[in-house]
Amino acid sequence: MPGPRGPVNFRQLAIWAGPAAAVAVVLLTDLVPGERQVTWAAAVTVWMVIWWLTEALPMAITALLPVVAFPALKILPGAEVAGLYFNSVIFLFLGGFIVALALQRWNLHRRLALLVISATGSSPARLLLGFMLASALLSMWISNTATTMMMVPIALGAIQRLEKANGGSLALAGPLLLGIAYGASIGGIATLIGTPANLVFMRTYALTFPEAAEISFTAWLIMALPVSALLFIFGWGGLALWIKRLDTGSLRGQENHFAEELASLGPMSREERLVLVHFIVLALLWLTRGDITLGETVVRGWGSRLGLSGYVDDGTVAVAVAMLLFIIPARGTESGRLMDWNTAKQLPWHIILLFGGGFALARGFTTSGLSGWIGSQLGGLATLPTLLMVLSVCLVITFLTEITSNTATVQVMLPILAAVALETGLHPLTLMVPATLSASCAFMMPIATPPNAIVYGTDRIAIRDMVRIGLVLNLIGAAIITVAVFGWGGALTGLQ
Repeated sequence: MPGPRGPVNFRQLAIWAGPAAAVAVVLLTDLVPGERQVTWAAAVTVWMVIWWLTEALPMAITALLPVVAFPALKILPGAEVAGLYFNSVIFLFLGGFIVALALQRWNLHRRLALLVISATGSSPARLLLGFMLASALLSMWISNTATTMMMVPIALGAIQRLEKANGGSLALAGPLLLGIAYGASIGGIATLIGTPANLVFMRTYALTFPEAAEISFTAWLIMALPVSALLFIFGWGGLALWIKRLDTGSLRGQENHFAEELASLGPMSREERLVLVHFIVLALLWLTRGDITLGETVVRGWGSRLGLSGYVDDGTVAVAVAMLLFIIPARGTESGRLMDWNTAKQLPWHIILLFGGGFALARGFTTSGLSGWIGSQLGGLATLPTLLMVLSVCLVITFLTEITSNTATVQVMLPILAAVALETGLHPLTLMVPATLSASCAFMMPIATPPNAIVYGTDRIAIRDMVRIGLVLNLIGAAIITVAVFGWGGALTGLQ
């Protein structure tokens, strides 16, 4: 005979809360009389949001809900929904990630990190600069999680060596580790492939406004790199001020530590050089593919010069370079190639499903008419000054992503903000761009981003320090992004 049941846990409640809330939306509301699809789409959205926020199921599984719900509710045909889960943005992610895995396979990312760190100097502030700069530069091209996982052991090794030399615990550990986490998050802002939130924005904008001009890799870089650079300066400055007030111990005699580590790697192998060439070629092809409009001057990219505009995109380029890695011979490997499938299997396939769920949700918003209804309900925001509206979006998204997945947050919020922008007479990018950038600016809580969680897990950082410094950086980030939208951002993305 079974024993008495224990208390129902939070996850079980969350699993039932999703469909229960969806049923409540359907039974208790009729958002647009005569157009039940609007209400059905709202119900599916509420269901997904609850499951995403509570992680009742793995987020990738929740992302599959539109595959079943949208065809069953006649919001979108099944074939159309399925097509949204694999598209050019996914290929951009896949190709870029395969090149990043090649960097890791040949340990090139470690060599590049040590090169940057050893070049910046060994005073406490310069050491912090080196670790932050290496993290930021790497996370522009590989995931911020992988960057942090690679940088933390290097930092801990240096900290333990310094502690041994100083005969005790080193206060420098906290700022140094936080610098790695902040650098990884800030660097990812600068490029389209730096963080999943940027790719979600790119595809959501294309789905919602199919006639709009493409957001190319270069256009995003021109707009976002200054934001990333300013955030980096403020982040490093704040942590450097913290270091000044700490007893960081003496770094004397440790000046050559990182140079020695770099030397221990030996000369760059043929395979490392080949991967580096592929990496540089990929970056150059991305940067020079699309046309760049600067005021009245148009710099034509190789895409238009070769008559390939509208045919070749950044995903095409990424896959082409990634495929070459599987073809070029390499020594000392089972496959005999620079890249093999065993390494490629490390791709975060769950992110692809998460992307797809967000893209399906965005299409469901527009097709059902839900985005128009939301926009009409929030039309009163038009009375607010645009500057205040943008700043509010930055603050809401920044602090929301302290407790939720930034990818899931932008997937839910971007279609809503697009509708709000249209209803209030703003260009959609006026709200969508700051929301996307702000999703990467959660610096307070350990659960806010994977880099925060990784460095907090070292037990070298007090949560009060993380919250205290992160709160200031959150507010600075919101201010910088708002200024960017009304400064260089508008001109470079065609905003009027």
